[in-house]
Amino acid sequence: MITDQFRLAVAQLNPTVGDVSGNAELVRKARRDAAEKGAHLVLCSELVLAGYPPEDLVLKPAFVEKCMEAAEQLAVETADGGPGLVIGSPWVGSEGKLYNAVVLLDQGEVRAVRFKYDLPNYSVFDEKRVFSAGPLPGPVDFRGVRIGLPVCEDIWNDEVCECLEETGAELLLVPNGSPYWVNRAEERLQVVVSRVVETGLPLVYCNQLGGQDELVFDGGSFALQADRSLAFQMPQFETSLGISDWKRAGDGWVCESGEVAKLPDLDEANWRACVLGLGDYVNKNGFPGVVLGLSGGIDSAICAAMAVDALGADQVHAIMLPFRYTSEESIKDAAACASALGIRYDTVPISEPVEGFGSALSSLFAGTNEDTTEENIQSRTRGVILMAVSNKFGRMVMTTGNKSEMSVGYATLYGDMNGGYNPIKDLYKTQVYHLAAWRNAQKPAGLLGPDGEVIPENIITKVPTAELRVNQTDQDSLPPYDVLDDILECLVEEEMSVGDIEKRGHDKALIHRIEHLLYIAEYKRRQAPPGVKITERNFGKDRRYPITNRFRDRS
Repeated sequence: MITDQFRLAVAQLNPTVGDVSGNAELVRKARRDAAEKGAHLVLCSELVLAGYPPEDLVLKPAFVEKCMEAAEQLAVETADGGPGLVIGSPWVGSEGKLYNAVVLLDQGEVRAVRFKYDLPNYSVFDEKRVFSAGPLPGPVDFRGVRIGLPVCEDIWNDEVCECLEETGAELLLVPNGSPYWVNRAEERLQVVVSRVVETGLPLVYCNQLGGQDELVFDGGSFALQADRSLAFQMPQFETSLGISDWKRAGDGWVCESGEVAKLPDLDEANWRACVLGLGDYVNKNGFPGVVLGLSGGIDSAICAAMAVDALGADQVHAIMLPFRYTSEESIKDAAACASALGIRYDTVPISEPVEGFGSALSSLFAGTNEDTTEENIQSRTRGVILMAVSNKFGRMVMTTGNKSEMSVGYATLYGDMNGGYNPIKDLYKTQVYHLAAWRNAQKPAGLLGPDGEVIPENIITKVPTAELRVNQTDQDSLPPYDVLDDILECLVEEEMSVGDIEKRGHDKALIHRIEHLLYIAEYKRRQAPPGVKITERNFGKDRRYPITNRFRDRS
């Protein structure tokens, strides 16, 4: 029985969706480590046994059964007198409904089960599709401490926490599966401040870590005292076991000790999110590494740098695929980038296969002029070669298109859109340039790439070009990227009207053109590989526009 002091361990783990036994072992190891540090209770993240988000996987009864069995086995293991566990798992209630649950395990038993009340159904979340909402919860008893266990979205409104406070909770422990996007850590903090102010209770926020398809979970677990001051702060983008000591003070609890990690600034956070998302996608899906076309341009260069930071140089294979329009400058820049990163670099000229396609199509194309068709054949030839290397050696092809290009369809289906994963899919071109310069200036601890300049300066400063025809530049087809990106952010992230965008100083005809390009490129984006979510609204689950769509804002 706890009287006036206890030690809490917060397990910021990196589970894998569907790997129930592996995830249970992560929990088991965290509990062993916490026991060595004298902890009484270990708090884990939302649905840690299933991995988050499990999506329709939880509609498979055999999967849910395995999760529940794993939880019950972990409960049995708590009979050893060590720490109790708070874990997340899908759970079938007595009436047969499926819930997103949090389970308290202690003294060899499942001591309590609570169901998530507020199921998110916006942005990347669609939990109402698979889970039933639970009733408003009361607190659970852990060795004499009355603990409230709201689950993630339950703290984004006041109802659940107020109910817990009114029914006698002394402390709120919150398992979360909260994905990263820009300034997300500050947004979470403000929500928690609101709940602490309303309830007068300290709150511990445990967040998941790791990449899951397009989502990246950044960790950053923390706690606030009842007076809203920071009790402890765990790091972002790393697994961690946070130990804190709590003491009863009057009618409440106060955290007496806990680490205070420094959170990264925005540039470092965005970079680390891209690296973590890519690395986990490759490793969790069992690829032995990646292969990419290294063109001498900024997009492929930054993707190569991220891949090395995520996987190590030995798992990254770059291939230059030159044609007659490829400049000597590009060949030199690509080789310099590969050398700076220490990665394997090969050259496979594409003249023969491109000319072969031209010969095969010559009678069919007779009497027509060359246009983007012939340009796209170059890109698709590169895609075929990269996929052949991938098939032969097992490495995943990385896609390297940025959000600006994907927005307006400045990309070739089955060509440069070809691949398995794209770490910069949600970065606008201006952000790509900014982050490339940032990475040259510093390397965050824990990343696997080299220090110093990893993207040659000339790649950052030269005029961008696809090099699919003589003297081509991106600005032949697109406005300057700072203009394009501002218009796109207004259209995609903000859903602003054309009139409101025009008030920002943009030409109405250009806004109309960009909006039209955005809509007609939807069919391409539906066929694009997944990539890391960075902005508040990425292309994927965040933005579900129809492909067939005749609406245009011409008011």
